[in-house]
Amino acid sequence: MKYIDEFRDGAVAQMLAQKIAAAVDPARRYSFMEFCGGHTHAISRYGLTDLLPDNVRMVHGPGCPVCVLPIGRVDMAIDLVLNHGVILCSYGDTLRVPASDQLSLMKAKARGGDVRMVYSTADALQIARDNPQREVVFFAIGFETTTPPTAVAILQAQAAGIKNFSVLCCHVLTPAAIIAIMESGLENEDERVELDGMVGPAHVSTVIGSRPYEFVAELYHKPVVISGFEPLDVMQSILMLVQQVNEGRAEIENEFVRAVTRDGNRKAQAVVEQVFELRETFEWRGLGVIEKSALAVRPEFAEFDAERRFALAYRYVADNKACECGAILRGVKRPQECKIFGTVCTPENPIGSCMVSSEGACAAHYTYGRYKDAI
Repeated sequence: MKYIDEFRDGAVAQMLAQKIAAAVDPARRYSFMEFCGGHTHAISRYGLTDLLPDNVRMVHGPGCPVCVLPIGRVDMAIDLVLNHGVILCSYGDTLRVPASDQLSLMKAKARGGDVRMVYSTADALQIARDNPQREVVFFAIGFETTTPPTAVAILQAQAAGIKNFSVLCCHVLTPAAIIAIMESGLENEDERVELDGMVGPAHVSTVIGSRPYEFVAELYHKPVVISGFEPLDVMQSILMLVQQVNEGRAEIENEFVRAVTRDGNRKAQAVVEQVFELRETFEWRGLGVIEKSALAVRPEFAEFDAERRFALAYRYVADNKACECGAILRGVKRPQECKIFGTVCTPENPIGSCMVSSEGACAAHYTYGRYKDAI
């Protein structure tokens, strides 16, 4: 298949649904986590759960980059805007993430802060060129997918001698989050998420390849199928997971062969390695502090590190007590199980980050009417 509409063919989806129904063992239950928010979006948008047998359950994971950003990191960005007078550049979804004191970057902009939405790191770099008398900071978030462009922007700024550009680096790493999910519940029974396998990320895997997931099969004996984002990709991946479980296999399989290889994009990996290094610890919303789970700018590029340039200090801030985003990101709860979902918390008035981004589980369920399952 070559075109997008071929991956959205309803007749093929029905055929795959029949294959899944024929493959499942009626005597057991299957529980698969779609790690990536893009898969959650596809599942909700196309109603894929309606095509699955009752004994196949999909569990939402922490693969939404906006959702896992802790409040303390958003507070750092707001501090830069309101107290340091920088031009802060960020991707659109980040602007609406709720922070401390009922603020967000959007509300900081309303207070007179210079916050600008950009579509790429190149946009942020151009703003720095156009405003040589102002400090410009790019609020860099995301998994391995968005990390290479940030690294390239820093290298370009260095090569061009752009001195007023820096990065507030909040890039996080997928394998570390998977480990946290697999280890969750070992000490607290209420936190345990029983999983039979995982639908592996798509865009992340184009960069890092399938190799970094091999530990999931080796250490935890769980299968992973890397899947594209189209509905037929997801359905085929679920079928592959069911087949692995039935056969007692735990392997890393690649459904997304049109874009993912075992070794990934080595050029992109090399650029990231040149500019960034591992942080010892990093806090994730919902998952807590995870060792070696995020990146920081290397000392040799310190002039482009906003944390160093502005002497920023991270401060832990607890989530809103009524918000269940943390439990949803861990797969412990579904969006419908949050008391404020769809009432107090909506895309127009998000209380938690899972309702902000289209990749967030709450936003996906609300937008495509999945919440009506609870009625």
